Amino acid sequence: MASLEKVSSNRVSTGYLTKYKFPSSSLGGLSTQFNVFIPSSASENSTVPVLFYLAGLTCNEDTGAQKGGFLNTAGEEGIAIVFPDTSPRGAGVEGEDDDWQLGTGAGFYLNATAEKWKKHYNMYDLVVKELPEVLKGANLGLDFSRWSITGHSMGGHGALSIYLKNPGLFKSVSAFAPACNPSKTPWGINAFTNYLDYKTRSSPPSEWLPHDTSHLLQNYKGDVNILIDVGTEDDFLKKGQLEPESISSQNKKGVEVRLQDGFDHSYYFISTFAPEHVAFHAKFLKA
Repeated sequence: MASLEKVSSNRVSTGYLTKYKFPSSSLGGLSTQFNVFIPSSASENSTVPVLFYLAGLTCNEDTGAQKGGFLNTAGEEGIAIVFPDTSPRGAGVEGEDDDWQLGTGAGFYLNATAEKWKKHYNMYDLVVKELPEVLKGANLGLDFSRWSITGHSMGGHGALSIYLKNPGLFKSVSAFAPACNPSKTPWGINAFTNYLDYKTRSSPPSEWLPHDTSHLLQNYKGDVNILIDVGTEDDFLKKGQLEPESISSQNKKGVEVRLQDGFDHSYYFISTFAPEHVAFHAKFLKA
């Protein structure tokens, strides 16, 4: 198992935000960085629950940690927060730095199956499997039997789809302005066309549906704990990238979709509602 190298550490809220890096087998051996906020109540003998935050397109492991407004409430609740990167860095894939919606900063939290991308672009495995195992091995006082996940935009898609693909692994999920129906909207169509090897001629291809939150929720068996916030003045909502109605129209018990009047897609929106999201997860993480 890879060992962590500390990059930096800052006192914040009731604990410390520390950046680490390690060589990731999920990302083809490339070094990846992440931030983890650990409240002072955490120790090997007194572990704390864990919340992952997945950031959106063009962002990295610093964006949510520095702008999101999560840490004071997390400190008060005694919850650790992990902020992974959004993609591999320096994979050398042709074209990975040509389009802000694909490649670097745009890993879409899936495992690529297309030949060009599949060696390095395996963010699903990094988030769900490798990073938790590395953190457990570091004995930082994190309790992965109490684990929830949240995210923004592309990261909201990632959080929701990861939660729904893994029944029972996470206690709850929340999302800010997520791409809810990516198999039918421009961001997802672009990502899935490039990252996924698909043979079917259906529209959308059946190989895309396991990565589509609206499809996953429709076929999910069991109870869910889902909170979604979308701003009414979000330009990407108006451009048809988000489609929260694909979730709300299913009228599933345990799913709350809130339209927040006047808010846009930015971290002003996220930081306004981040304390509510942390408190939402705390209900289930500390139950």
